[in-house]
Amino acid sequence: MTKEDCFYLGKIVKKYSFKGEVLAKLDTDQPEIYENLDAVFLELRNNLVPFFVESSQLHKSTLLRLKFEDVETEADADAIMKSNLYLPLNLLPKLEGNKFYFHEVIGFTIEDKNFGEVGLIKSINDSTLQALFVVDRHGTEILIPMNDEFILNVDRENKTILVETPEGLIDLYL
Repeated sequence: MTKEDCFYLGKIVKKYSFKGEVLAKLDTDQPEIYENLDAVFLELRNNLVPFFVESSQLHKSTLLRLKFEDVETEADADAIMKSNLYLPLNLLPKLEGNKFYFHEVIGFTIEDKNFGEVGLIKSINDSTLQALFVVDRHGTEILIPMNDEFILNVDRENKTILVETPEGLIDLYL
């Protein structure tokens, strides 16, 4: 299993007990759907290693308390501390309507209601305050804010996203 086949679920942030239990901070708006996991992948030395879950339960709403098989002591827990957690992409809940996962829209065409076809989404920049579509238009990079008010329609079947950007935004790049 490679990182490309998985999505980032969260990170182990601290030990919970002397019996090897750990707490993981989940990167999700719906932590409850990950409460009964059978297994997860931990990133250890740049490799994804499967860990089987003996028990798990939500702890203070955003943390997941995990007990892994073969993690029996504090020393065992120390060995996996700060590890990133991953799950296979097929375990992501399906989104509908105008909601989407960033990885799912790479390669989609962006069309603007007023401008017409803008180009292909080559990546998402989420390192800024507001996430941006990074669009390639014949070799020119165009950044479009991923604002709910701009996104009119996500058409998964035709791999297009219809947006209505403020007048002149796209022309700034051309």
